[in-house]
Amino acid sequence: MAGALTETGAQYSSVVGIIYVFNLIVGTGALTMPKAFGEAGWLLGLISVFLLCIMSLITVTFVVEVMASANAVLSWKKLQSLKKAGDISDKDIARQLDPDFHEETEQSPLLHQSTCRSAKFNASVKPCNYYEISERIEMGQMASTFFSRCGVNLFYICIAVYLYGDLAIYAAAVPKSLRDVACYKVNVTNNSEGNDETDLCWPGTESKITRFSAYRIFLLGFTLFLGPFTFFNAQKTKYLQLFTSVMRWVAFLIMIIVAAIRLAQGEGHGSPPVAQFAGVPTLFGVCVYSFMCHHSLPSLVTPMRDKSHLFSLLAAIYVTIFTFYMLLSFTAVFTFSKLEDLYTLNFEPTGGADAVVNVVFIQYFLALFPVFTLSTNFPIIAITLRNNLSALFLRDSRSYHCCVTRLLFPLLTIAPPIVVSFFTNNLEFLVGITGSYAGAGIQYVLPAFLVYYARLDTRMILGSGVKNAYRSPFSHTAWVVIVLLWAAAAVVFVTVNHILTKL
Repeated sequence: MAGALTETGAQYSSVVGIIYVFNLIVGTGALTMPKAFGEAGWLLGLISVFLLCIMSLITVTFVVEVMASANAVLSWKKLQSLKKAGDISDKDIARQLDPDFHEETEQSPLLHQSTCRSAKFNASVKPCNYYEISERIEMGQMASTFFSRCGVNLFYICIAVYLYGDLAIYAAAVPKSLRDVACYKVNVTNNSEGNDETDLCWPGTESKITRFSAYRIFLLGFTLFLGPFTFFNAQKTKYLQLFTSVMRWVAFLIMIIVAAIRLAQGEGHGSPPVAQFAGVPTLFGVCVYSFMCHHSLPSLVTPMRDKSHLFSLLAAIYVTIFTFYMLLSFTAVFTFSKLEDLYTLNFEPTGGADAVVNVVFIQYFLALFPVFTLSTNFPIIAITLRNNLSALFLRDSRSYHCCVTRLLFPLLTIAPPIVVSFFTNNLEFLVGITGSYAGAGIQYVLPAFLVYYARLDTRMILGSGVKNAYRSPFSHTAWVVIVLLWAAAAVVFVTVNHILTKL
């Protein structure tokens, strides 16, 4: 995530890049959406998710524009340093910017309006090299380029809080799924629904372990097994990503198809309200989390060879994901009378007529799906958070004892989310809080301020004659204001609702 400027590495086609973005967005948040969607009501939920999808798409285009702007500023600085050192002349710079540069035009302005026009309006014109997204610049580097030191610190704090919430969600989801597979299915009546966590895990045996105690035991095992990875470095492999992507899509398609079959057979028992405003704050947090890809967008988009239709592809992704979320949510809320906060738990293994699906393999595959997919991502997110904490508190100009870098910061990374997960496994609450506050900052506030200051800086450095080929279609400043007002109104609404709920 946040980090220094790096080379793009191995390039891939735009189709592969879009698949990576698609897989990144559709993750844990999708599993918590059906319950939040049902609590908001099917019509109000539909409208809310649609608006949140549109706002997320707008800020994604902001991030792409800032990526190009950061490349332009850093390229300009490189050329100026070379010019100052005498290694390059104005004529050489002009040639680098314009392959069609000729000697007779040497006295013309350095940056030619004709060769730097936006490819958005004329596909036959090569975009200006300044704004080409040729090097991967993560959001931390963007913040360092366009923000003051205070702004950079706020960025790292925001992304650290979000990653802490991410780890807490993962640390709760995996043990909870293991617990629900291991413990016997207890018949829950309407009157005892709130005491589910205090029920015995294995009723009828000598064991007095409750379901919540069993959850904590699995949480301890999860911590001991995956926690040590935080102290080392790890990399996702292409094959691991491919494996988890296949697992994810098989699981989601099975859930949609099974629920649709039950509805077609007249076995749907859900009766969600049309609209219920009390459920919107939680849905807001879940949706922000479910449409999040902004923090990893530079790593996925930069290696794409052909970016000429990038905005159209991103729009197609969001339309597809919105359609997918609606299929998942509508089939869920009309099929089940009670939805679990982690949707896969509605398909947990049971016996007899209560089974949602009678194929044992599918039952266990869906129940253990979060275990397989989330466990592989947990170490990567933990290492990313550790690196962001180090960037926030440590200075490159100083040297630190190995106990600080290799012991203290890994412990600061892993301890808080495990402690939170020890006291609660309410995934809907964790996702809602993470998305509503830190998620809103990363998805709305940071892109809006980044694109605003990036436009000011590039206009001052490069002038208005050089056009950004990746300028957002929502280029008017009014869109920045709209996004910020949306974020502020949403956070205030969520906060007031939480306060009123507690009263």
